[in-house]
Amino acid sequence: MSNFRLDRTAFKAQTAKEASNHAAYYKSLTWQERLKIANYLNSIAFNYPENEPPRMDKTAFSIRRRNNG
Repeated sequence: MSNFRLDRTAFKAQTAKEASNHAAYYKSLTWQERLKIANYLNSIAFNYPENEPPRMDKTAFSIRRRNNG
């Protein structure tokens, strides 16, 4: 997570409408780049290290057979 820092020298004067047009930027990225961004945002939202997502708690689920009759 320390790879991302705010670049205070990069600034472009824009209107609010231009600044909110994120879709055009993300559509220009490859699917791999978008996946990396999604992984990073999930790690921030759910507070885990970027490349170490938490393991699923499989004890919360149970398996039972359906009656085939």
